[in-house]
Amino acid sequence: MELLTQLTFIERGILAGVIIGFIAPVVGAFLLVRRVSIITESISHITLAGISAGVFIGTLGPWLPTVNPMYMGVVFALIGALVTERLRTIYSHFQELAVPIILSTAIGMSAIFISLARTGYNEWYAYLFGSIVSVTIGDLHFVLITAVFVLLIIALFYKEFISISFDQEFAKVSGIPLKVVNFMFALLIALVISLSMKVVGILLVGALVVIPVATSIQLAKSFKQLVGYGIIFAQIAMLAGLFFSYQFAISTGGMIVLMSLFILIVVLIVKKVQIK
Repeated sequence: MELLTQLTFIERGILAGVIIGFIAPVVGAFLLVRRVSIITESISHITLAGISAGVFIGTLGPWLPTVNPMYMGVVFALIGALVTERLRTIYSHFQELAVPIILSTAIGMSAIFISLARTGYNEWYAYLFGSIVSVTIGDLHFVLITAVFVLLIIALFYKEFISISFDQEFAKVSGIPLKVVNFMFALLIALVISLSMKVVGILLVGALVVIPVATSIQLAKSFKQLVGYGIIFAQIAMLAGLFFSYQFAISTGGMIVLMSLFILIVVLIVKKVQIK
């Protein structure tokens, strides 16, 4: 950990980006197979509600304990992920209803907390759209610890995640505890959204989870290849996005997403040409 303190602000941003670029497509692959990729949008917005709540609490006065908005975001993300899973169970025949319910609730809560906090524009810019220069040593520690925890969850529940993702009925018959595994998967989504928010931004993190995997599926012939290609495409988009955002002083998250989209378009064009 002492080595991290010697990194420059640019090096911190790049290291955080590389870690996120490795983790996000792994979870994105499971989401794609489960056909629930859209959940990332609702969870990211409920995370924003948590962050705005943390910022608001910090403005109430010195007599309240200091609350890191990122940690509040994690708590809200986990609650949002669990509520989403619960709503998908309640509306078993209309599972897509869970997303707009959580999404609209999150936007409403965020609007209220942001208006109550009455902080400046710069306070929210990094959270909403990401910033390579705003990654602090504390943020990097958070990203590293969270990433290790995410990988640990995937390693422990890999077979269960695979089974539920491809055939939930078979998994149930096989004796896999669906509630426990779905809870761990919800925790997984919440952690990935939370660790990505400082570099990519809350409003854009869903794209980093989804687009590299959407590109990967054009080439992959197995789940492992889906994950492998997804990581490669995410890393290319991440590093290119970080480079251009720093060089031209523009939104980090926005540039990363555009690079991801550019890679997707190139792969689609190349594949179409090969078919002809």
